[in-house]
Amino acid sequence: MLWQNGWGQGVADHAIIRSGGKIFSSVSLSRDQVIAVPGPLGITQVAIKNLQARIISDPGPRLYCVQQGWLKQAGEIALCLPNQVSVELSGGKSSYDSLNY
Repeated sequence: MLWQNGWGQGVADHAIIRSGGKIFSSVSLSRDQVIAVPGPLGITQVAIKNLQARIISDPGPRLYCVQQGWLKQAGEIALCLPNQVSVELSGGKSSYDSLNY
């Protein structure tokens, strides 16, 4: 219980989607949808479902961001570096700042 209160991450309520380092969209996790995000290599698809987000397809060569799976907690982030697309969950209180981590 102490671990959850002291070190756990907050509940996410939004996904911040970036393309080329700029915010492409900020969407609520309460509405299921698929978002097409343009990048230099092509389209990255981001799925929002059941208050979670994930990258479901990306034109990059290694697909690490797709393999990462569902993001559930505030502060979690998935990066598709070759296509310059990222998804970060926000809301509540995250346990670390992903930009300075």
